[in-house]
Amino acid sequence: MKVYVGNLSKDMTEAQFKDLVTPFGAANNINLAKDRDTGASRGFGFVEYPNDDHARAAISALNGKEVNGRALRVNESQPKSRQ
Repeated sequence: MKVYVGNLSKDMTEAQFKDLVTPFGAANNINLAKDRDTGASRGFGFVEYPNDDHARAAISALNGKEVNGRALRVNESQPKSRQ
């Protein structure tokens, strides 16, 4: 299951993001979105857990949790809508 993690601090590093999401289980893919020009965090990321129970545990534990003064928004990732 792919999980969206939003409202992250712009100062968050890839290592900090990994440390935040890995306690719930091994992840196949961890991606902190970055600005192409500056390399700074764009304030969101995605984590793909091979085990849906681990993904649900991460969503339950992290959604609304305050990290670096910001309440995280964490949910199952939805496909991009075409417009």
